[in-house]
This record gives sequence, structure tokens and C-alpha cells, in this order.
Amino acid sequence: MDALQLEQRFGALLSRFSVAERRKLLRNVAQKVSTSQRQRIGAQKNPDGSAYIPRKPQKRKGKIKRKAMFVKLKSSRFMKRKNSGEQAEIGFSGSAGHLASVHQYGLEGRVQKNKPHKVRYDQRELLGFSDSDKLLIEDLIIDQLAL
Repeated sequence: MDALQLEQRFGALLSRFSVAERRKLLRNVAQKVSTSQRQRIGAQKNPDGSAYIPRKPQKRKGKIKRKAMFVKLKSSRFMKRKNSGEQAEIGFSGSAGHLASVHQYGLEGRVQKNKPHKVRYDQRELLGFSDSDKLLIEDLIIDQLAL
């Protein structure tokens, strides 16, 4: 179930809420889902539960290369959430957004900022709905309906 299927499933229910109630619900959903995304990124897992593809072996063995990937990227400095009365978004800002999209879709990117050398990165899905995220969203909507 992706975002479109969630919208189709709960669109009629959400239209019953006032704008203020919808905004409150979407803010709560964005907050809870972004927390879940941060925990999943910290655990180095894709939304389907599989582990990220490990880094390629490095010629130089440094402490930074042994650490988990995306440690800083999951911080609130880079991972942003926006919501209005109509929608909620979770994404990455600035150059971190470019880095995240390269890994999200397995694109080609520069290894260093001002160098021409490019490498194709393995796909590591940073953002996406896991089964637990979908259940969490359903529970939040049901809780809001109960109020």
C-alpha cells in the first residue's frame, strides 16, 4: 500500500474532518512517521525490512567508513516535515536532499563535491512506508475519529 492507496482508502474519512482537525491529524501523522523513519534509517533497514546493501570495501580503513551510513542525515537538521490542511510531507532539505535521492533511487553521483569522478550508488531506500507505518497511520486516523 503506497501513499496513493492510503489516500484512496481514507480520503472520504478525512473529508469529514474540519480543516483544523485535519491539520492536527496530519501534523501528528508526520511527526510519528518521521520518528519511525529516523529509527529505521538508524537501524540501516529498507521499508520492506531488508538491510541496506553494505558499503563497498575501502582501500583506506578509517573510522568514518566503519560507522553506520546516514547518521547525520536522519537528524532534524536535514530531515524535514511539512504539513497543511491537505497533505503532510517528509523529506530532506538542501544538498542532503540530493544525496538522499541518489541513494533512494540508486543513481549516479559524485564521490567528492568538486571532483568529476562519478559512481553509481546502490539503492538504499531512506524514505518509504513500512507495514508498521501503515498500521500507525490507520491507528492515528481511527483515534482521531473516536474523538
